[in-house]
Amino acid sequence: MIAQRKIGLIAVFTPLWFLVIYLAMSGMRPEYSHLTKAISELGSLDAPHKWVWNTLGYILPGLAVALLGTGLRRESSFAGREARVPLAALVASGILMSLSGVFPGDFENRTSATMILHAAGSIGSFVAFLVAGFWLPNLFRKHEQWRWTVWPSLVLVVGSIVTGFLRTRGE
Repeated sequence: MIAQRKIGLIAVFTPLWFLVIYLAMSGMRPEYSHLTKAISELGSLDAPHKWVWNTLGYILPGLAVALLGTGLRRESSFAGREARVPLAALVASGILMSLSGVFPGDFENRTSATMILHAAGSIGSFVAFLVAGFWLPNLFRKHEQWRWTVWPSLVLVVGSIVTGFLRTRGE
């Protein structure tokens, strides 16, 4: 079992890891536009380095997020009933993010099984992330040792929403 401190370190570095991988992989594709292309297109069926992106950009960060939710659930601070839903949402977000990496998007055939599973993973992960992201800061405020995480958590959630609007505006 991984110690709680290690889980916390993984959680802190996961957004940075994701950003670095995202910038590196998108930089390798001159036709990729941050404003008009979905992140999923970096790992689509026809992408040149799909398994690198899907493994490093979806599967591993997803597992880290799920691990964070599991680790927080084991924390005595979050053992109560009020933490069940947001922590389950955090675990679900991570698992669904990993799922979207296992099934690359097929943007040429949007009704294919792999595209449907990819979309379900991506959309499900985002919705679960929003539930956890808006709910957990309220729990963090109640515990002195977790208060420092309130604003970083909210910045991640708002940032994910804003970047979603940027992409949809360009299409």
